[in-house]
Amino acid sequence: MHWKRKRKYRRDITEAFLELAISKGSIVRDRRWVNAYNAIIKAAPSGRTLKVVYRRTGTQTYKIITAYWLD
Repeated sequence: MHWKRKRKYRRDITEAFLELAISKGSIVRDRRWVNAYNAIIKAAPSGRTLKVVYRRTGTQTYKIITAYWLD
């Protein structure tokens, strides 16, 4: 998907940030993709806002569509 291609350009977004956003961030249903959710969180060390778009594929598994910094 999109995240697999963009991961090499966004090396500052680590797996830990993705897990933190999905588990602790505010979750909103995405308006562009069906059955997709947005997780938005402020990253602690830098103070930047991270947005992760993902789908749930099981009860504990997620498929990341894309992730990027809002600011």
